[in-house]
Amino acid sequence: MAPAALGRDDGGGTPESAFDGSRTPISDIKIVDFESYGESRPLLENRTITKLIEDLRFPTSLDASGSDAMNPSGDYSATHIRLKTNTDLTGHGISFTIGRGNDLCTAAARQIAERLVGKTLGELAENMGQTWRYLVSDSQLRWIGPEKGVIHLGLSACVNALWDLWGRYLNKPLWQLVSDMTPEEFVSCIDFRYIHDAITPEEAVALLKTQEQTKAARIKDARSNQAVPAYTTQAGWLGFTDEKMIELINSNLAVGMDKFKLKVGGNLEDDKRRVKIARDTIGYDRMLMLDANQVWSVPEAIRYMDSFLEFKPLFIEEPTSPDDILGHAAIRKALKPHGIGVATGEHCQNRVIFKQLLQAGAIDYCQVDACRLGGVNEVLAVLLMAKKFDVPIVPHSGGIGLNEYTQHLALLNYICVSGEKSLLEHINSFSEVLKYPVKTENGYFVTPWEAGYSVEYKPEAIETYTFPTGSFWTSDEGMAIQNGLKV
Repeated sequence: MAPAALGRDDGGGTPESAFDGSRTPISDIKIVDFESYGESRPLLENRTITKLIEDLRFPTSLDASGSDAMNPSGDYSATHIRLKTNTDLTGHGISFTIGRGNDLCTAAARQIAERLVGKTLGELAENMGQTWRYLVSDSQLRWIGPEKGVIHLGLSACVNALWDLWGRYLNKPLWQLVSDMTPEEFVSCIDFRYIHDAITPEEAVALLKTQEQTKAARIKDARSNQAVPAYTTQAGWLGFTDEKMIELINSNLAVGMDKFKLKVGGNLEDDKRRVKIARDTIGYDRMLMLDANQVWSVPEAIRYMDSFLEFKPLFIEEPTSPDDILGHAAIRKALKPHGIGVATGEHCQNRVIFKQLLQAGAIDYCQVDACRLGGVNEVLAVLLMAKKFDVPIVPHSGGIGLNEYTQHLALLNYICVSGEKSLLEHINSFSEVLKYPVKTENGYFVTPWEAGYSVEYKPEAIETYTFPTGSFWTSDEGMAIQNGLKV
């Protein structure tokens, strides 16, 4: 059964579609090709798919944006795929990395995208849960996962592009597309394999139905830009000087951004000094969070966090290996008497790891990542499990384009699933390269209304930052990064 969201009534929130393809029956919208920037190879009947999945790399290492204890010098990157149709409609999708290895993700996305060519949007959107299962069912590609790692990052780019295409066809932002679904339609988008022991489709439908009665009030919050409260990490990168950190904290406070996260996990005494400066600048009446980016063992995490008790952080993010469910549970148990929570998720490879974290009572905050998981479908599964286990969603938003995705996830979680506002990380590095960058106002995200999933890079950005042929990467500055120390 096709979801009711195939209708085009937007309730007055979106303008008339700019795409002629939106006036074509959905069963006639066929994916005929994809762009994946890199190579070309002939297929059957001498047809050539132009392999132009863009390996986009943005030199965030130049000013230490994104620097943390585990990743001191990343260049935030995107595997960017565009699904082309037999109309003027195109679906844009990304996955996120931090530089070297992004080419591996583009290779994975090419392999998976071939499974979409020749399909119509109508047949793919008819049952998105089955479509997701189809995309992960190439047995030879599955062998190098399964459903995790590089192949899963490639999958997310393709799945996100498909949802963007669907949203553009309907002339709806993704969060609204999902919010307009019935509970049954929402649940039909999910592959429940491996998670029935945590939540069943029937439980999920019942959970969503309980939120239906108050849904209109939350949509009203979205329309008034009061649905998604923001916090910023932009002042807290580990490589920033004290002076820059203070300057950025104050500039954020001046515009109503009063919640902050700082990176820790380097030298303990230096960490304590930085956190004290930040806390003194922010004040003890405002929210402060810490992020160790996986550098500690379980005993170290417990011991080191004792040094931060006086600064009253809300949570410690990624205190140890993202795969260590029992380790997170032990850290949570040790910190709970002090009122400090444990958060993780940006490196949780799939819904199964999240299921185990939730079942084990290992986390206080569930940090879904729009690209680490297998796109929108798998995120929806985790949102439902988190609601059942009463764990709030705080999405991870590190990359150039990732925040544009997570604003939608926070919105649809609030409106459809949890009924509680999802605190959302704000990152604005290189926002000028995006056609629809996120915006904040008075400490909240401004609700996006552009059709689709909001990630589209400007043509000049693609020309400049495509790796390794873009004008930046062939410049002296770009070559210096390429030939520099690899850390």
